[in-house]
Amino acid sequence: MNEERGTRDDQRAQADPSSGLGTPDGHQARPALGHDGSAPGTAGARGPGGTGGTDGAAAAGQRPAKKRSKSRSWWIELPILLVFALVLALIIKTFVVQAFFIPSSSMENTLEIGDKVLVNKMVYDFRAIHRGDIVVFNGEGSWDPMTSQTAPPLTRLWNSIIGLFGTAPGVHDYIKRVIGIPGDHVACCNAQGQITVNGVPLREKSYLYPGNAPSTIRFSVTVPPGRLWVMGDHRNVSYDSRGHQALPGNGTVPENKVVGRAFVIVAPVSRWRVLSIPATFQQPRLAQAAGSAGPAGPAALPVLSAPVASAVPLGSGLVVAIPLTWLQLRLRRRLAGSQRGSRPPPRPRSWRRRDPHRPGRG
Repeated sequence: MNEERGTRDDQRAQADPSSGLGTPDGHQARPALGHDGSAPGTAGARGPGGTGGTDGAAAAGQRPAKKRSKSRSWWIELPILLVFALVLALIIKTFVVQAFFIPSSSMENTLEIGDKVLVNKMVYDFRAIHRGDIVVFNGEGSWDPMTSQTAPPLTRLWNSIIGLFGTAPGVHDYIKRVIGIPGDHVACCNAQGQITVNGVPLREKSYLYPGNAPSTIRFSVTVPPGRLWVMGDHRNVSYDSRGHQALPGNGTVPENKVVGRAFVIVAPVSRWRVLSIPATFQQPRLAQAAGSAGPAGPAALPVLSAPVASAVPLGSGLVVAIPLTWLQLRLRRRLAGSQRGSRPPPRPRSWRRRDPHRPGRG
């Protein structure tokens, strides 16, 4: 009887494998798994990481949208960064350093036509103007008549932007060397044909144009308070204080019209050099003579003030370098982000369910 029942059960199991009664060997029958571990008919229903095919398509559709939003934000931020850089450059030009082109030969061979110099506008906030300084000054009201008309705001803004690359058009700016400071007695010439300052002769061979005499025009001027006596290094062609003696101030220019001190030639590259004060203006006798003159005494010590003067361009450079470096880093990060967004996403690895009966690595 038992044997017969067993035979019927085996036959019923073979006829209906889904009945769950088991197999002849005593194990329950299981449906065959696909190569990825899923049941037949469900292959591909789940993607890598358990994400369904529909979710994967939605994620793929979101990638172009994210890429477009990144691109739009970049093109919105780029003009903002450019405007910020322009405003920063205008602030630096107005208060710290400005570039000037040399338009004439009055300062040859120290400065040649086409040279580009940087002018430090902050140096005279820390020290007085020294003899031997090469200064840029505005001649309006001294050498040139006052301009009564004021340019429109847009014209002034445009001139300021152009001035970032050199002297703005229509500005009465001159560049000369300071020979006498307030209280100095400047005269030409002694028995040797030299210009004297407070009776001390100047040895000008290091900067005077070759073949030029110190001056062919005779003069004897005591520089008024708050004014300067300036001359070009190419004396035969320079229309400087000597040629304006008929004007108020006897050809001198106001100190408050000085834009700044030219301290370096930056272009062309072959002409690059620092514009230092010649040694003749640092003679001990010149400083002593100025000290005995009274008002000129404190400003007649270029050697003592030189460390302060040299630190001003360095400090200005740091002030300029910090925000520009920050701006450069921002631009680099944005460019790197846009390049990463333009690359195609990496292909996902195909995940396979490990067969429990397949021998693995120990």
